[in-house]
Amino acid sequence: MIKDAVRQFNKYILNHVMRRLAHLRSGPFANVHHVGRKSGKPYETPILVVPIDGGFMIALTYGPKVDWYRNVVAAGGCTLVWHDQPYAIDRVEPVDAAAGRSAFPQPERSILGVIGTHHFARLMGQASAAAR
Repeated sequence: MIKDAVRQFNKYILNHVMRRLAHLRSGPFANVHHVGRKSGKPYETPILVVPIDGGFMIALTYGPKVDWYRNVVAAGGCTLVWHDQPYAIDRVEPVDAAAGRSAFPQPERSILGVIGTHHFARLMGQASAAAR
């Protein structure tokens, strides 16, 4: 119940601030540009990421059933903008909690453990041609 209230607050209030932070050229946030699987409407969602070889590790802090993640999986990809550079994501791979959490540096790793994040995924792709 409380987690749902926090998720709603984040979705409609905090995400507006986080989208702006994700446009910075530093920090752990990125914006995912995706299309609604039912509506076809374009969306931009801020997420916590860490770069890995060939892509990014993401923390699914609200689990894999959130709309933005389901949209990305249904579409088979998205555009992720990290440090003001777009990346064409063409593969999404769920990852077990231990491997996902270990990809993050401290203090993010500890925070993810404390808030009970058990779902992670790799978003694999490369810098978009327009950004090179």
